[in-house]
Amino acid sequence: MKKLKLSVMLVLCILMFSACEDRNEKAARESTTAETSVTVAPTAAVVKETIEDAAKPEQAQPAEKTEIKIAALKGPTAIGMVKVMEDNSTDTAANHYTFTIAGAADEITAGLVKGDFDVAAVPCNLASVLYNKTKGQIKLAGVNTLGVLYIIETGDSIHSVADLKGKTIYSTGLGTTPQYTLNYILTANNIDPEKDVTVEYKTEATEVAALLSNSSDAIAMLPQPYVTTVMMNNDKVRIALDVAKEWEAVSKDGSGVVTGVVVVRSEFLEKHKEAFDAFMKEYAASASYVNENTEEASALVEKFDIFKAAVIQKAIPYCNITLLEGEDMKTKVNGYLTSLFNQNPQSIGGSLPADDFYYMR
Repeated sequence: MKKLKLSVMLVLCILMFSACEDRNEKAARESTTAETSVTVAPTAAVVKETIEDAAKPEQAQPAEKTEIKIAALKGPTAIGMVKVMEDNSTDTAANHYTFTIAGAADEITAGLVKGDFDVAAVPCNLASVLYNKTKGQIKLAGVNTLGVLYIIETGDSIHSVADLKGKTIYSTGLGTTPQYTLNYILTANNIDPEKDVTVEYKTEATEVAALLSNSSDAIAMLPQPYVTTVMMNNDKVRIALDVAKEWEAVSKDGSGVVTGVVVVRSEFLEKHKEAFDAFMKEYAASASYVNENTEEASALVEKFDIFKAAVIQKAIPYCNITLLEGEDMKTKVNGYLTSLFNQNPQSIGGSLPADDFYYMR
């Protein structure tokens, strides 16, 4: 009997112990659950940081640069863009540019027509020829070079256009814009180019330089930078007249001598107007840089195989590097092309360009 009571008591103890253990485990589980669901109140610093982060705009991705293929002739028409070329070489330009410096205009002409080039710096009359040839698919965006022609002599007899009457003038450019430019200023000063002067046209500037070196009273008309080259090699030579200034002195329509211009393919402009406008803005800054920093600019001119630095540094002040746009561009170019048209319509492609020739950003 005693054994039976002892057994019953033992069973009851075991059951009570198990119940206590279950309650303890349940309490422990509830305690753990409560601990993991607690949210710590944010500090003031955390709140401030969160607000500032929310206020920040999403960081804009850098815009993809446009690829622009540009061509220019060796000489003054390419000089004004050398700072853009330098910035492009360090990937700091607004767009990605591929530059081609050509030795002859026909290299650029074919490339523009075929679409190998998007933008080009070319002679002013060639821009008109291309406009007519492509039925308006080439547009003029700016004037980058004004007059570069000068009357020079080894004597001291020419101080005005009137002094050229009865003289012999050596020059280059028969049947091209130098001849038409000279004819314009002579005619405007009542000098008949056919009767009152003798103009001997040579093929190369070196031929003219040789004639100047062998004469004490020779007169010539040459463009920069060849004028500077001749003067560096012959201290007898002096600049007598600035042809561009002589043109302006007789012009009644606001026109001027326009040597080089910037053109763009219409198709490219329609698709990439913003990128082209950015290029023109850079070009304007580059032209100013060239005029204000002749030593640094001349080094870049040689770096990009346009001309020798020693010559260009002296020539830049006489090259009339600029970037004219808008109505000023249109007035000068239209008057200049009109003068060429009156002498030889084919020199500008047979007809004067319409208003859509001129692009104004």
